[in-house]
Amino acid sequence: MTDISVKEMVFNHEKAFIPSAAEGVDAVIQYRLTGEEGGDYIITISEGKCTVAEGIAENPLVTLMADGKDFRDVLMGRANGMQYFMMGRLKLAGDLNLAMKLTSFFKMG
Repeated sequence: MTDISVKEMVFNHEKAFIPSAAEGVDAVIQYRLTGEEGGDYIITISEGKCTVAEGIAENPLVTLMADGKDFRDVLMGRANGMQYFMMGRLKLAGDLNLAMKLTSFFKMG
């Protein structure tokens, strides 16, 4: 089985979103991914919906920076996001409380 691309995984956020888990959340999150599978993505959570677009947000509440392959490993559950953060392989800027809650907003797998 081949892995889906990081881009497909990011766009899958829309389908995997759990509105009840993100109740009252109004946020713009920026993914800045580097390497072979790099790209800039804007994840908007507002009014019980999640939308994904390519590009750079003006004032994101959280910016996540990582190599595309490392990010895929975290999303696939093959790597621990907290460990990658501690190792400096995943960097966060902005609202760290929101960043820690992000994974709970989406169905995994």
